[in-house]
Amino acid sequence: MTDLFAEPRGGTPLEPEKREGLLLTWVTTRDDLNAAEAENIAAGVAWARRSRGNILTDGFVRELHRRMLGDVWEWAGRYRHTNPNIGVEWYQISADVSALLGDVSYWCENQTYDGHEIAVRLHHRMVFIHPFTNGNGRHSRLMADTLSVRLGLSPFSWGRADLAEAGEVRDGYITALQAADQNDLGPLLEFAQS
Repeated sequence: MTDLFAEPRGGTPLEPEKREGLLLTWVTTRDDLNAAEAENIAAGVAWARRSRGNILTDGFVRELHRRMLGDVWEWAGRYRHTNPNIGVEWYQISADVSALLGDVSYWCENQTYDGHEIAVRLHHRMVFIHPFTNGNGRHSRLMADTLSVRLGLSPFSWGRADLAEAGEVRDGYITALQAADQNDLGPLLEFAQS
């Protein structure tokens, strides 16, 4: 994809005012953007692995996003203030994230589900809320992986592909997310472990 702001199926479109938050002047194509974000995300992954303490806090959610995309985007780590084509209304984000983190804490403490299912439920609801301008899928997958590791489990494989790129694997991921939207978590759990 050469158009810098063309989004693959299921991607969050970037409004013109959000495009202005790009910090890197050398980024002119989608490939440039993907490379810059991939490097920054690797730093975010390393930070998440080193971090200690409770990951089920609003502060951790925002800081993880900032660590993943803050070298590329000015708005990284801040909840969106607009309503894209997906996600909850912008003014519900803080309350919905707080409720999600409370639910996940409860599920972990009470072993309501097995650990991988809890992590996939975290991922699905975080994507559904769509708290950030962009990077929500990548962020929520890293949240799920970090939770899995904290629960003594292995991280997910997520189809062993770059889900930011259009293609058959991304389409399978989007289809699994849509099934989870209809209360069928099975395909998403299966995809995460594929």
